[in-house]
This record gives sequence, C-alpha cells and structure tokens, in this order.
Amino acid sequence: MSEGKVAIVTGAGSGIGRRAAIALLREGYSVVLAGRRAEKLEETAAEAAVDAARILSAPTDVSNPDSVRALFAETVKRFGRVDVLFNNAGINVPSVSIEDLTVEQWRSVVDVNLTGMFLCTREAFLVMKDQTPRGGRIINNGSISAHAPRPGSAPYTATKHAVTGLTKSTSLDGRKYDIACGQIDIGNAATEMTARMTRGVPQANGSVEVEPTMNADDVARAVVYMAGLPLEANVLFMTVMATKMPFVGRG
Repeated sequence: MSEGKVAIVTGAGSGIGRRAAIALLREGYSVVLAGRRAEKLEETAAEAAVDAARILSAPTDVSNPDSVRALFAETVKRFGRVDVLFNNAGINVPSVSIEDLTVEQWRSVVDVNLTGMFLCTREAFLVMKDQTPRGGRIINNGSISAHAPRPGSAPYTATKHAVTGLTKSTSLDGRKYDIACGQIDIGNAATEMTARMTRGVPQANGSVEVEPTMNADDVARAVVYMAGLPLEANVLFMTVMATKMPFVGRG
C-alpha cells in the first residue's frame, strides 16, 4: 500500500527520526532524509539496507527558509511528490531555571522546534495541494512536554505546547486540500537526547530520579501506522510513552 509513496523525515540523522525513517523505508516508502549533518544521514541510509534508489539524503537546516525550500524542491525533482512529512527535527538546551535562560538559548530552541516545523509545513502545503493525486499527511513530533513540563525546560516545553496549536491549525487549514495533520507525543523513548534519564533527571518535587524508557522502534511503528492511514482517516493526537514513566499521577 505504501509502494510509490514519498516521505520526508526531518531530524533523520539520529534518534526518533532515524528509527522512523528506517521503518518507513522498510515499509516501502521512498524517504528523504533531512538533517544538519550529512554523515549522520548516510549512517541512517546504510542502516536501512534497502534499495538506494528509494533514499535521498538532503542536508537541511529547518530553521532556514531557503534550506527548507531547497529540501522540498529537491524531493519533488527526485520523486515527483510528497505524501508524508514527519516534522521531527527538534533540539533542547541544558536544563536551566527560567531566570538563568539566555535569549540565545530560547531563540535556538524556538527556531528549530517551532519555526522549523512551520517552514516545513508551509512548503508541504505548497506541494501537496497541487500534486496529483492531491493531498498528503503531516505528522508533527510533539512531546509529553506538550501536556506537562519538566523543571528547567521553559523553551522546550513552550515550543511543544505551540506545536499542539500548529497541529490543530494545520489540520483545519489542510481540509480543503485533502491534507491531514496529526501529532505524536512521545515520552521517554531511548535516544541520544534521553540518555541522561538512565542517570537521573530532576522531578517536580526537587528530587533526581532515574526514569524508565522505551525502545524508539516502538515509536517508529506508531509513526508508520499514522502515515499509512487513508486520507479519510486521521490520528489527530497519539501519546506513546514508557509505561512506567512519571507522567500519569501525582508529581
């Protein structure tokens, strides 16, 4: 069913992006690997071990409008269309209380996590609304932080809350073009970004606790499920989390 479909995955050089890109490739999609570091994208492509003709590595800075525009132009030139965009690229800064947060730290997270997602969504709309067959699907990587913050996480939490608003607006604006948009909120997938959880992370009560994690491939399977739905159906929001992480219950 996914044969001939084309997906773009941002942040495809590591973590959730890498696992999702590999899962989509193995599902039969042609996949464009977007990320800042070309060597990391090549590692993802090599690990997928599929026909190289279905892979395009495209070094991209999602916070740069020209870079994002080039990403979509290169995708259309190579594969002719875009069926799925996984808006996954994201960064964080070290945990710091808001009064010690620098403007530069704040802007760096907003530029990638929010503005980057908007720029990719805008380009996806421009392609998807005019292609034949028309339409496509956008999947935004939210976070458990879209629901509940961690201590010292103001920029990351603020952007993930904003992603939820962007998802809803995109879903609404996309209806007239047969563009579906959903969001996957992920909690404690075992990646480079969450490695510190095995050593302990700050809790709301001031303690530092080791938190359970889950296999990132389980998140990738959820992304593949969302991507594979017909455009008449949509997962607007999905939460995939480590079962025993401290999210549900008293903090």
